[in-house]
Amino acid sequence: MSRREAMPVQKISVEAVVRASDQLARRVRESGFEPDTVIAVARGGFMPARFVCDFLGISRLLSLKIQHYGAGAQAQPRAEVTEPLGSSIRGASVLLVDDVNDSGETLEAARPYLEGLEPAAIRTAVLHEKANTACRADFVAETIDEWRWILYPWAVVEDVGQFLREIHPRSATREEALARLKDLHGLELSEAEIDRVLYFHDLSLGGE
Repeated sequence: MSRREAMPVQKISVEAVVRASDQLARRVRESGFEPDTVIAVARGGFMPARFVCDFLGISRLLSLKIQHYGAGAQAQPRAEVTEPLGSSIRGASVLLVDDVNDSGETLEAARPYLEGLEPAAIRTAVLHEKANTACRADFVAETIDEWRWILYPWAVVEDVGQFLREIHPRSATREEALARLKDLHGLELSEAEIDRVLYFHDLSLGGE
């Protein structure tokens, strides 16, 4: 098996996302920084950014897209802003929120872009940060010391579908697919989750 096939994966529950978002919001509040605008990094930052807005009582939520990782850890050559902000942030106190800070390239691409829009202040916040990142976030709910792919509830279908397509030879049955996911990634899926992955990726396995 290849190193990519054997990549370790940590599956995060919705409840764990809420807890991490809570921790993130508390750290922002306790720091004394008072953002009036939250910017979600599309797409992974949408859910944590919304929770942070709720916890901190912030009504202004914007988004931008920075393309870096595709499905199943497929990296693009470099990170860049591909969908810019649709509103002015001049003079705003901005909190940029993403789900995970892996290489740091997303934050490195975001900061100069946002600084060019002349906000009063910018801080960055992530649910999970890899210990070997090249660019640290200002606020982190949890640091990941031993590298692994973080699988969030909003990316199960996308990422697991890619994992299954990368397994060679292809799994012949649902049971074999589940066993391979557990063996290669330490990943366990519910019946509903594997059903969604197979259905939305048009993956027809024997025994279906």
